[in-house]
Amino acid sequence: MLLLRAVDNERQFLKALLTEGAQALEGLRLQVLTALQPMLAQSADSCADALARTGEASVEVKLDGARIQVHRQGQEVRVFTRNLRDVTAALPEVAAAAAQLNVEAVILDGEAIALGADGAPLPFQETISRFSRQAGTAGGATGSAAAVAVSPVFFDCLHLDGEDLIDRPAPERHAALDRACPRELRVERLVTDDPEPAERLLEQTLAAGHEGVMVKSLASSYEAGRRGVGWIKVKRAKTLDLVVLAVEWGSGRRTGKLSNLHLGARDPESGGFVILGKTFKGMTDAMLDWQTERFLELETERQGHVVHVRPEQVVEIAFAAIQASRRYPGGMALRFARVKGYRDDKGPADADTIDTVRKLFRRGRRDPTALDSS
Repeated sequence: MLLLRAVDNERQFLKALLTEGAQALEGLRLQVLTALQPMLAQSADSCADALARTGEASVEVKLDGARIQVHRQGQEVRVFTRNLRDVTAALPEVAAAAAQLNVEAVILDGEAIALGADGAPLPFQETISRFSRQAGTAGGATGSAAAVAVSPVFFDCLHLDGEDLIDRPAPERHAALDRACPRELRVERLVTDDPEPAERLLEQTLAAGHEGVMVKSLASSYEAGRRGVGWIKVKRAKTLDLVVLAVEWGSGRRTGKLSNLHLGARDPESGGFVILGKTFKGMTDAMLDWQTERFLELETERQGHVVHVRPEQVVEIAFAAIQASRRYPGGMALRFARVKGYRDDKGPADADTIDTVRKLFRRGRRDPTALDSS
């Protein structure tokens, strides 16, 4: 049975359910060219931990790219972000790759990534600049953003030529992906229940400049819109996706620019955000120009040199450790925080929670080396 989260028109579905009862579920189908919520992953500290939870699994390279969902019906192609925004016009090379597939109808889940001439990933900010809502978003000027080519790499197939695959186990969806896409458009994966080859793939992936690996249970269906137990990400980079709560005007060469970010983790219980500290590190001049414009658009009030903003912008923050702090209400603060990149592909509901931060903090106190910078 398809999940309600996978239905675009929920009101229409609920009306059919009320008038037709359970029989309405039998005719429920995915709609090609209509985006559905992506499946999300849980986290593990190691491949051994992940495989202990999944059993035999598909271990896949986790690229340092941006999530995309590609639909094709006949010759019509649409490309969506993870928050279901249509970015087809912004990614013509992705649409062109989908148009060349030998299929009539397909829904693919994957990543778009900017690669250098040597095949190594460019900084994530180069990739996400192509997803701009407006010219210059995420620190990329119009010309530079247009010059950065991105490549699609797919890891799942949810529909192929009239057949919905969302409820099928992973091997069936992977077989459909193999039929739909040539090798160069498919993510590297291995099937194993042995942590040793999984760890080798993790090391190779990290050495190539990517994020880590995904460990996916072979029995898992595609749980649209859920952080399913069947998908587990393993990565060693110490980063958090946080929400900008306020920004301070800069000084010196940053005079006239909004610079120092106030960073918050999502609190599911209160529906608000818990501040974890500030940072002005990791920002290019282009990023400073962009974020000044962006945060003035989100401004709610000012207190001296501090501009408070609506909690809408997600930013990926790298850090060395999480330490105890009496300065912030959550009792914790990030040490040596710096901006890795703005996540225009994520909304505040996708930000990391304060519970996640607490777990990292407790782990760091048990093992002081666990969160040291490498």
